[in-house]
Amino acid sequence: KFYDDAEQYYRRSMELQPPPLYVVVPGRVYRPDNDATHTPQFNQVEGLAVDEDITLADLKGTLLSFARAMFGEDREVRLRPHFFPFTEPSAEVDVSCFNCTDGYMPDGSRCPVCKGSRWVEILGSGLVDPNVFEYVREHGYDPERIQGFAFGMGIERIAMLKHGIPDLRLFYDN
Repeated sequence: KFYDDAEQYYRRSMELQPPPLYVVVPGRVYRPDNDATHTPQFNQVEGLAVDEDITLADLKGTLLSFARAMFGEDREVRLRPHFFPFTEPSAEVDVSCFNCTDGYMPDGSRCPVCKGSRWVEILGSGLVDPNVFEYVREHGYDPERIQGFAFGMGIERIAMLKHGIPDLRLFYDN
């Protein structure tokens, strides 16, 4: 449901504003997940940049700058391919886990935060699929001339990683 809402929001923004368009919008998201790194309700920040000559390098530079500013120069950051319905190509951004060493706790058990992978996903992103621009072509978004990128990140997950909180559900306990 969230992705449909995000695409509708982007589309509505583009109907109201011809390019260039740069927006960052917070909002509440609901989904059925509930574990140490997912909650059924959370706050998300969405970003959208649309202009001429926007590339994957612009997206990567923006996300790496954000991750380093938020978590410090020492935290490892990686982008890995993923699928999102309204971006192509798409990527998730991960940062190295704060809670363990190489995916394992001192007692030898797998880390509950990164599930033994050493990485925690912080956001999803990608280049806006040209098909999205087709819906708003009449508003100046010719997919042959205009490109863009989008990203979405959970605020609680960012706070969890920034402050070393091992379980997102602790934000909602008394």
